[in-house]
Amino acid sequence: MADVVRAALVQATWTGDTESMIAKHEEHARAAAAQGAKIIGFQEVFNAPYFCQVQEPEHYRWAESAPDGPTVRRMQALARETGMVIVVPIFEIEQSGFYYNTAVVIDADGTLLGIYRKHHIPQVKGFWEKYYFKPGNRGWPVFDTAVGKVGVYICYDRHFPEGWRQLGLNGAQIVYNPSATSRGLSGHLWQLEQPAAAVANEYFIAAINRVGVEEYGDNDFYGTSYFVDPRGQFVGEVASDKEEELVVRDLDFALIDEVRQQWAFYRDRRPDAYGGLVQP
Repeated sequence: MADVVRAALVQATWTGDTESMIAKHEEHARAAAAQGAKIIGFQEVFNAPYFCQVQEPEHYRWAESAPDGPTVRRMQALARETGMVIVVPIFEIEQSGFYYNTAVVIDADGTLLGIYRKHHIPQVKGFWEKYYFKPGNRGWPVFDTAVGKVGVYICYDRHFPEGWRQLGLNGAQIVYNPSATSRGLSGHLWQLEQPAAAVANEYFIAAINRVGVEEYGDNDFYGTSYFVDPRGQFVGEVASDKEEELVVRDLDFALIDEVRQQWAFYRDRRPDAYGGLVQP
């Protein structure tokens, strides 16, 4: 497995329908593969609008099965075609009444490695997610992929350091963080929290945000997606705050060991002293 992994992410505008949205991401993936990328990730509920700006039962129509729904099957075919690992965030229905904000991780040969379900579910103006989603119940999986060990943390999760740390303890080398966050709400946090998490946990993070204003509300998603390394430094430029963009960067995974040897945060943890952190 190569130390340098060429990785990609997509921040996209909503097209107005699922078919064209998926097709657009397929084209971005093919473009990334043509540039040599070996892994790509998409934004939160990538094949739908961010419908959580409203609380309406009509939006349950966006949900589909994670193991064998049409979007997942199509992404498995895309992974086989491009030879890339793909992180696919969708609105998941497990069974009637059981809905989750989920990301599916597909290996480069099209194998479905598993899912991550968002743990922390917001319920504030413009982000009415508790209306739709149950809290995640699959823990903090790290997937052994063709490019290395990949974790996922979704949007609002990023405000909670515990999951970032558990992903590191579980061996993550890169964590994809698909999001939908709007201008004025969290802009000053966007380029602060993920770099800080990358430093604290000494791995790479791919921070992905939607971009533009969509039909179900006035949230202005500000893009500015990026990769950040274990020293908290952006890898290349941050993406546009207004335009759709495919971001492709080379990530040197050898830096993970270098930083962990230099800063030794994992060595100096004190789990014996942290019991109070998990008391209700």
